[in-house]
Amino acid sequence: MKLLRSTLLLVSLAVLLVPSLSAADRASVQAILLTASNEQGESDRRLSAYEPTLRRILRFQSYRFVGQGSASVAVPGSGDVSLGRGHHLEVEAERSDGRSLHVKVRWIGEGRTFMNTGLVLRPGVPAVLGGPSTGREDEVYAVIVIGR
Repeated sequence: MKLLRSTLLLVSLAVLLVPSLSAADRASVQAILLTASNEQGESDRRLSAYEPTLRRILRFQSYRFVGQGSASVAVPGSGDVSLGRGHHLEVEAERSDGRSLHVKVRWIGEGRTFMNTGLVLRPGVPAVLGGPSTGREDEVYAVIVIGR
């Protein structure tokens, strides 16, 4: 009877630990597509948490939310984040040390590659990628990338 209890306890612990071990080998990458312009006016409220960072890096007056997406990726491994308006990110997670996630990001839209870069993402800290013109005067696309 003791042997049976011990065996059941070990099996139960194994079942509980295996998902958490595999979860450590995955990362979540969230991305937000936006437009930035020098038009006077209020920025989109959905971007308010990121506006100080956007202003510091991009130096535009207003920001408008376009779309967002996320992907769960194996580390190492790759995934795709669809952003809307034909834009998406191909994300390749190379490694993670628990404090940062090293990724390669390829931003594709309108049938061409806008950017191919490497990033070191810290949990909750946004990285900002400035992009091409939207076709409107003085307005560009940008992407915020956040690793979790």
